[in-house]
Amino acid sequence: MYLLRGKASIYVILALVVAVFSMSYWLASLYTDWLWFGTLNYQSVFLTVLLTEMGLRVAIGLLFFAFILFNLLFTRRFLLEKVENFQHLRRQHLDENVIVIQQPPIEEWLGLINKRTVFLFFIIISAVLAFMTSSAFSGDWITVQKFLNATDFGKTDPIFNKDIGFYVFLLPLYQFILSFLTWTTIVTALVVAVIYFLSESMLNNGRIELIKSTQARIHLSALAALYFVFKAIDFFLSRYMLLFSETGVIYGAGYTDINVNLLALTVLAVLSVLTALVILVNIRLRRFNLVMYSVVGLIVTAIILTGVVPSLVERFVVVPNQFHREEPYIAHNIEFTRAAYNLDKIEVASFPAGKLLNADDISNNRATVDNIRLWDWKPLMQTYAQLQELRLYYEFVDNDIDRYMIDGEIRQVMLSAREMNIDKLPAQAKTWVNQHLMYTHGFGVAMSPVNEVTTEGLPEFFIKDIPPVGIDDVPIERPEVYFGEKTDQYVFVNTKTQEFNYPMGDQNVYTNWEGDTGIKINSFFRKLVLAYVLSDYRMIFTGDITPESQLLMDRNIKVRVPKIAPFLKFDDDPYIVISEGKLYWLWDAYTSTNMYPYSEPYQENLNYLRNSVKAVVDAYTGLVDFYIADPDDPIIQVYSKIFPDMFKDLDEMPEDLRRHIRYPIDLFAVQASMYTTYHMTNAQVFYNKEDRWQLPTEVFAGDESRMEPYYTVIELPDSDGPEFVQILPFTPTNRVNMIGWLAGRSDGDNYGRLLVYTFPQGELVYGPMQIEARIDQDGDISQQLTLWSQRGVSVIRGNLLVIPINNAIIYVEPLYLKAEQSSMPELRRVIVAHGDRIVMEPTLELALQRLFGEGIGSPIDKPTLPSDGEAGDLPGDIERPSVISIDQLIQEAERHFNEGQQRLKEGDWAGYGESQNKLREVLERLSEQTI
Repeated sequence: MYLLRGKASIYVILALVVAVFSMSYWLASLYTDWLWFGTLNYQSVFLTVLLTEMGLRVAIGLLFFAFILFNLLFTRRFLLEKVENFQHLRRQHLDENVIVIQQPPIEEWLGLINKRTVFLFFIIISAVLAFMTSSAFSGDWITVQKFLNATDFGKTDPIFNKDIGFYVFLLPLYQFILSFLTWTTIVTALVVAVIYFLSESMLNNGRIELIKSTQARIHLSALAALYFVFKAIDFFLSRYMLLFSETGVIYGAGYTDINVNLLALTVLAVLSVLTALVILVNIRLRRFNLVMYSVVGLIVTAIILTGVVPSLVERFVVVPNQFHREEPYIAHNIEFTRAAYNLDKIEVASFPAGKLLNADDISNNRATVDNIRLWDWKPLMQTYAQLQELRLYYEFVDNDIDRYMIDGEIRQVMLSAREMNIDKLPAQAKTWVNQHLMYTHGFGVAMSPVNEVTTEGLPEFFIKDIPPVGIDDVPIERPEVYFGEKTDQYVFVNTKTQEFNYPMGDQNVYTNWEGDTGIKINSFFRKLVLAYVLSDYRMIFTGDITPESQLLMDRNIKVRVPKIAPFLKFDDDPYIVISEGKLYWLWDAYTSTNMYPYSEPYQENLNYLRNSVKAVVDAYTGLVDFYIADPDDPIIQVYSKIFPDMFKDLDEMPEDLRRHIRYPIDLFAVQASMYTTYHMTNAQVFYNKEDRWQLPTEVFAGDESRMEPYYTVIELPDSDGPEFVQILPFTPTNRVNMIGWLAGRSDGDNYGRLLVYTFPQGELVYGPMQIEARIDQDGDISQQLTLWSQRGVSVIRGNLLVIPINNAIIYVEPLYLKAEQSSMPELRRVIVAHGDRIVMEPTLELALQRLFGEGIGSPIDKPTLPSDGEAGDLPGDIERPSVISIDQLIQEAERHFNEGQQRLKEGDWAGYGESQNKLREVLERLSEQTI
């Protein structure tokens, strides 16, 4: 007995130690987060989330605890009586059969069971299960807050005539409460049944028997009745979920759902209530068969009404006349899907793409021509890495596209932040001081126009090097990047160790951070807590950290911003912006739900999407601002009620930053994908999929892949000047010609407008893959590509761009070459197609001159290539032999080929080999001559 108590005490002590350690770490992390949110002025957000989550957790825990403890205490007298009876019978048996010197172990355990210990045991069981349940359900705090701050959408569903807000904000909480109550009832019933089962088994020497006692049956019957009451509520709420049905010809309730399943669920709800009443009545009647028949009858009825009958109706009523049966529901799906993705706001216009351009058209659209993107981000990233990382510890993580006013004109540019990557430091340099005190930040950006190329096939830079060397129109006065996409480690600033700022020749320039948005380490207590949370004991013992030092943590913006606003979805591509001499990250954020009735899901958890928020992060201080970009979105209106101090109006964003907001990539891609089907607004056409479109493909780096949306500067037919837009063409299903294109506008008052330009159906407009095929079939181009490949030079075909100009289309595709011994692609050719002509030239200007003549506005001279034998004329500095006529080389190659074939017929293998060697030399010279 004492041994058992001693072991139990040890276990209790160990459990308490673990609990205290876990609680202390949780409290330390909570305190750290409190300080962190305070540095960003979002402590009100932190408190709202914390109090809601903890309040929900406490409420769930207490409700579960009270309910299960009440039920367990109801079994206590029964359990004690059974234990007492068992002990009495056990003593009688021992007295009659044998005299024992030592009590058996079971007697020792049963000796511990009394009113007090049973109560304590029930308390522990209830508390443990309550804690586990509260942990599982507490993550739904946002559901509670959205319920408490619900607003109307101003649009009702066509079946139940309820506002969309009911489904988005109210129904999820009803389902949440129902799932909690159902779970609580089931768990309680299982625990109670186990206690009754074990209690009754004591009198049968451990033999397994069904529960026979009256109390057990009454108790479990009451719980079963409660379960069926909740099941009735579940059937009732499931009626609303028919609007999210995936079983019909469209997403949402169809003919069978409305005419069969809706009635079936109502009937099942009533039958569930009747089943609960039968179970309660049976407590007095004590006819178990009556309960069994009721439950089995409910199950069978559910199978028939929700499985068999709908299947028969679908097969014999709907399918023979499917369109006429489903027509109104198809219309609902079209209407609500278009509304959920804002497709109903898309403006549609015709675009007579059959016109051929002339030199005057090119001259009058120089803003468009001068901003055609020749650099794709993947090859450019490799080139940036080779030319502008400059030190092994710097890294360009991404390449962003934007537009700036330069020399009074809008210029489209590519730019990338130069971030610090500690992992690239040599092993011997990865000291604690270097990683957390000295190498604290990246430095500057590289920026290049999208269309300018040096004679070596490399990008021209507007901004480059360290410290930044750039142009007056885009000054950088604060180039340090403390917060970015690669800054994953925490650092301490304002310490006794100066921070490395940037290299200057053989020397280094050092600096100290001048911000005040870090966690101040102004007490030994804070230092201990932070060391505990970071698991970094070194910060306690180092003498470099002073009371003026600050901790910068969660510096990766993809961690930092969602930590503040976990209820938002974020675009895959935050982009760097230079504004008034400082660096900022702009990041598009979305509100979404999967509870918009009749709306076709884009993904499993998304059938409504809005770009309602623009997040701005200061790359130096880490301050985060959230601006509302779509104030008409009901979901962001609810979030604004929940967090009244969090969001700002877009008008409050600094004017210079507002010039750089853009139509977001992910939203545009989602809308384009959905529009391929939901541009059809006629139910008959939609049902037959007569006019379904698809997103085009292109050849990139030798592989066919889905064409991605791209930004460009163009002058739309209804605009007053050039603007920054996002574009994606459409093609008909199973065909490769182009049917139209979608444009998302980004500038000024036109921001957020979507336009679809459709082509005349009777005219052929080449699609991207048709242009790719024409490139492959062009004799001169394909021959040149073959020659380069034979020389061991990798040919990278870039993105094909479809560029609208006036009422016509031109197609532009860059070609990059990369030598085997080089990892730096060079832009060497530009292919341009228009009408029935296709050309390839070293520059875009030369290609346009070949197509439209010399008078195209601002012609540039053909780049002067390095003289024969100079470095830089080919990828990897391949030496160039003397140049002769291309026609002469072709004739000579043909002569050597024919000569080799003749030697082969004659069986002269030596002569054949000599001819092949000469042919290879001529082909190499021809390749070099055309580069």
